[in-house]
Amino acid sequence: MELPWLPPAEIVRLEGRGEMFVRHHRHEDPAAPTVLLLHGWTASADLQFFTAYRALAQRCSFIAVDHRGHGRGMRSLDAFSLEDAADDAYLVARALGVDRAIALGYSMGGPITLQLARRHPEFVSGIVVESTALEWRATWRERLTWQWLPVLGVVLRSWAYPRYLRRSLPRLIPADHQLETYIPWLQAEIQRGNAHAIVQAGRALSTFDARSWAGSLDVPAAMLVTTKDRLVRPRKQRALAAALGATVDEVRADHLCPWEQPDQFASSTVALVESVARRGSEPLSPAS
Repeated sequence: MELPWLPPAEIVRLEGRGEMFVRHHRHEDPAAPTVLLLHGWTASADLQFFTAYRALAQRCSFIAVDHRGHGRGMRSLDAFSLEDAADDAYLVARALGVDRAIALGYSMGGPITLQLARRHPEFVSGIVVESTALEWRATWRERLTWQWLPVLGVVLRSWAYPRYLRRSLPRLIPADHQLETYIPWLQAEIQRGNAHAIVQAGRALSTFDARSWAGSLDVPAAMLVTTKDRLVRPRKQRALAAALGATVDEVRADHLCPWEQPDQFASSTVALVESVARRGSEPLSPAS
């Protein structure tokens, strides 16, 4: 099985919470900023960001966490909450000696990023949000979609799920695509999550609404809008960007932009981190 380039892994123990699996890259320039990478629903840090890891590693330090019940994330008896996920990420960074960081969240990682900036403003020097929204249930269609969460739990636990992945991934990543050699690894990684925790995370996401307070976050912000996104509509993404006063970059891709357009995703992510770091007086190191 061929693997992509992955940063060193660490296990960080959080007292009273559990053990967190993280990817931790330390840039050779100690003045380079640290980026805290927060992945989306049903994904993991590696699945979400592996196509951008190498580009980010050239310019900054970063910590990528697996949220509770996702990937290799901690298994907890407590119900999943976005607030706990934000606190987990903050405590991991502090345990690794990081006092300030740029928080970067993709999809569900966006609400976690917003909660992190709201709950720990002294820690967050800037935020980058990608393919995400201020709220997730404003329309009747969205509220109806969330009613299927119990069915998702059954599917994730079923014997047919691995068979479905074997059929669907080659359609998503066709022959001659630059990620084709990683399909077996992707299939294995997708199945690491805990179905019960993922359903709970979906419930938490379905009730998130930051419209009343996102605009009060006094921090440099940037946003990647995926203009062909069928899961988080571009108009909802742009509403979040407007609320944050964010610098915006756009990629013509669906919600799986990191796989569909890996090079564009990586370059846009680095550019947005750079724009936030510049406004926060923490410029990135020159690319090596």
